Amino acid sequence: MKIAQGSLRRGIFMSSEYLRRRAVETATGLSRSSIYAMMDAGEFPRPIRIGKRAVAWPSTAIEAWLASRPVSKGAAG
Repeated sequence: MKIAQGSLRRGIFMSSEYLRRRAVETATGLSRSSIYAMMDAGEFPRPIRIGKRAVAWPSTAIEAWLASRPVSKGAAG
C-alpha cells in the first residue's frame, strides 16, 4: 500500500493513490458528517483501513464518485 507525503501542505494529499478524510472533504466540498451520513445511506464510497486508527479512500473511488454526480448548469446570466 502506497501512502507517501504529497506535494500539498498540511497533509491534505497523502499520496496519489489514497486520500485522507480532509482531502476527501476538500475534493468533494462535503463536511465530515455529510460524508459519513452518505456512506451509511450507501451513497458514498467507504474508506479502507490503513492503520489501527486511520482510514483513507482510494483516489479512484472518489474520482468515480465525483464523475457520477450531476453537473450544475450554473446561474443563468
